[in-house]
Amino acid sequence: MSEAKNPAAVEEKVISLYQSSKKIYPRSVNGLFAKWRWVVVWATQLAFYGLPWLEWNQRQGILFDLESRRFYIFGLVLYPQDFIYLTGLLVISALSLFLFTAVAGRLWCGYACPQTVYSEMFMWIERRVEGDRAARIRLDKSDMSGAKLGRKALKHLLWLLLALWTGFTFVGYFTPIRELAAAVATNALGPWQTFWVLFYGFATYGNAGFMREQVCKYMCPYARFQSAMFDKDTMIVTYDTERGEPRGARKKGADPTALNLGSCIDCGLCVQVCPTGIDIRNGLQYECIGCAACIDVCDEVMDKVGYPKGLVKYSTQRGMDNKWSRAQIIRHAFRPRVLLYTSFLLAIVLAIGISLTLRPELRVDVIRDRGALARMVEKGQIENVYRLNMMNASESPLNIKIGVSGANGMYLASDAEYQIAPTEVRSVAVRVRVPPGALASGSHEMHFEIHNAATGTLISEASTFIVPR
Repeated sequence: MSEAKNPAAVEEKVISLYQSSKKIYPRSVNGLFAKWRWVVVWATQLAFYGLPWLEWNQRQGILFDLESRRFYIFGLVLYPQDFIYLTGLLVISALSLFLFTAVAGRLWCGYACPQTVYSEMFMWIERRVEGDRAARIRLDKSDMSGAKLGRKALKHLLWLLLALWTGFTFVGYFTPIRELAAAVATNALGPWQTFWVLFYGFATYGNAGFMREQVCKYMCPYARFQSAMFDKDTMIVTYDTERGEPRGARKKGADPTALNLGSCIDCGLCVQVCPTGIDIRNGLQYECIGCAACIDVCDEVMDKVGYPKGLVKYSTQRGMDNKWSRAQIIRHAFRPRVLLYTSFLLAIVLAIGISLTLRPELRVDVIRDRGALARMVEKGQIENVYRLNMMNASESPLNIKIGVSGANGMYLASDAEYQIAPTEVRSVAVRVRVPPGALASGSHEMHFEIHNAATGTLISEASTFIVPR
């Protein structure tokens, strides 16, 4: 039976698994949260671009010298053995993210995430060259001309310069930036330095110039699991549906009650300013990065039509349901999970701070000579050979004196005094002897006593002395 004669026939549909993205033209916005966003942009970028140029003790203040395996952070010198501090930093970052998310949603995404920060910077350049939203749309729809080509070329040139400067600065944290600048000026940049400058610059250019919201929506995993850290007392960007609906256009100053309308005039500006192109009036969506641009523009519209602000605002689900005041919402923010995150965070920060403060400037590792466990030397004395790896974790030279203890007559048969240069790791071979008959056959506990003349501290490292049978 044909489909025309069978009303129960199922209509076939072709569903595409790929949906092309529509280009988003975010509208510029002014307001409280926009100002805070630019404060964060300035603060983070002044730190990022400026810190490599600061000097400390006649060297770069912050330098991650992978070649010599030293990290310099102003007066702090860290070695691979200090990996625990990197672990602590990662734990602090994770707990901070959990805390901020539990309190105020995607606060990191909306204000401090590098993707957001560089997108703001690139869009600022775009607006200065091509104009605001309407002008950019007209320019893209217009036929190619000399004026259009010139604007596009200027925009991409400025983008590339900013991206390359960003890549250069990034590499400057791992190679002394003044040496790096001299190498660039003399065309003597090494292959790896060239690669990383171009790679990081290209990533910045692509992510902030072209991909933008696509990174937040499809590439960033945080958008997918953020809901696991939300609860009904988490501050989120919220549209007041009860107050705003039903939406509709009206004249300025019109009484919405008389028109049987809500406060929303359906201007669509909240969608136009959104960097991810969503409509906040449809409720919380994973694409929302919490930038609050919709709050700024909606408050501006409410001012113009003579309505109270706050149609779109930061609030909580429980606060909206119960019509709580701002004070009540803030009071409920201090709930058990927030206090728990805060306690753990403060405890870890305090522990790492104390550990860094008490960290010794001299470290010693004792390694037995693997070539010979023990040997008999002149006059029947028993000799063991050890290698002492001494690490100067300070930027001052250290004068040290080595001694031994563990048995009567045990003494050091090699040089006892050494000077270790700043940040030097020095390995020295030392010989320890005991008189004949002083110890029975077998292994015996002994200690190396390393005296730091600069601080007067004494480091004791245990080892074993072996007497052959």
